[in-house]
Amino acid sequence: MTASGVATALLAGPWRRREAVRRVAVALGYARAPRWVGTLVGEVLDTYREAPADRPRELAAFLATTTGWARGRAADVPPRVRRREPVPTRVVRRRSGLTEVPDLAALARLLDVDQGELAWFADVRGLERTTPDEALRHYRWRVLERPGGARLVAAPKPRLREAQRRVLRHLLAPLPVHPAAHGCVPGRSVRTAAAPHAGADVVVSMDLESFFASVPAGRVWGVLQGVAGLTEPVAHAVTGLATTVVPAAVWRRVPVGPDPDRHARLGRRLAAPHLPVGAPTSPALANLVCARLDRRLAGLAASAGAVYTRYVDDLTFSGGAVLRRDRFAVRVAAIAADEGLRVNPAKTRAAGSGRRQQVLGAVVNVRPTLPRPERDALRALLHNCAVHGWRSQVRDRDPATFRDSVLGRVAWAGSVDPVLGARLRELAARIDWDGPGTA
Repeated sequence: MTASGVATALLAGPWRRREAVRRVAVALGYARAPRWVGTLVGEVLDTYREAPADRPRELAAFLATTTGWARGRAADVPPRVRRREPVPTRVVRRRSGLTEVPDLAALARLLDVDQGELAWFADVRGLERTTPDEALRHYRWRVLERPGGARLVAAPKPRLREAQRRVLRHLLAPLPVHPAAHGCVPGRSVRTAAAPHAGADVVVSMDLESFFASVPAGRVWGVLQGVAGLTEPVAHAVTGLATTVVPAAVWRRVPVGPDPDRHARLGRRLAAPHLPVGAPTSPALANLVCARLDRRLAGLAASAGAVYTRYVDDLTFSGGAVLRRDRFAVRVAAIAADEGLRVNPAKTRAAGSGRRQQVLGAVVNVRPTLPRPERDALRALLHNCAVHGWRSQVRDRDPATFRDSVLGRVAWAGSVDPVLGARLRELAARIDWDGPGTA
């Protein structure tokens, strides 16, 4: 007797006792249902007031725990499913703003792929880790060496990237995130993450180690099914589309670096399905997975009379002198660990109002703005470009990208400090970008 076959029979018609008993009996080949079938159906209806048509696997797992199921298995000749009626899943828990995707066929249509391609991109067989052929992989892997240790960037190839963008647009972006989350959230930015901490007595900054790699596929699936309300098969496929594992050949090229323990931890995380750095879906999914972390840290901060914000993997707290005590940082680290994340103690900083208080590269002692050396250097660069010609300031940089680089820095400054940004834009407007580039 297979639980999945009985679950299918239960879901194949009206969610009422008499009809459900009859369907299970027919599926098992009985002319008349034995008593244990009635017991089984009664337990199911007592637990599920409505048919879990979006969660057949969950229903099958529940069946195996019931008294009726145990009695059926204990029969002299354990029954077997003799007749199956495939039942498509359907959306039960609808979420406002989300495109309705009841089954894999609908997901394939949404992503503009056929079902074979959907299975290939979702990597249901886990080939990304084992295949030695770069052409067969879904990601292009890059190793970035940094002082604290290597970082792996997994850039999805064009067709997978487009599928992920559609998932983001139709299934993730409409979902609400915690007010403390500011990274990659429409309408929120570095400025909105930094502004709540302006003028505080103490600002504490903390960092989460290997953030995206620490978000496993199981947590992603839980969010997709529980928060987004996707049906089980769709949630499994989207989880496959949005997570990956590092190919063994790629990991062997990653240098150990100054911290062997950190390297080993990263290797364990990357060997299991996780959110890749570089996928368009990763920030949104990480924000959804971290909703409970944000609630707990916001509550901890409120209990200390402080304010909390998170920008991707950067945690910031501001408030009074209580934040300086080691016990507060220990409690933050304990909550993070309970959520499957690890605080990097080497990047924990506490700054009082008498020192430069920096949040995400912005100084917040008075209001969010750029550090003075950065402001002065950008003003000087814009002035020299206007007076002496922009080519005189290129030096060892690429002339083809110099303009975009300068204007990008101006835009960044304006996003952090609108007053400063307006002044810098006035200076930038004096530059003759189309001229010969000399005064």
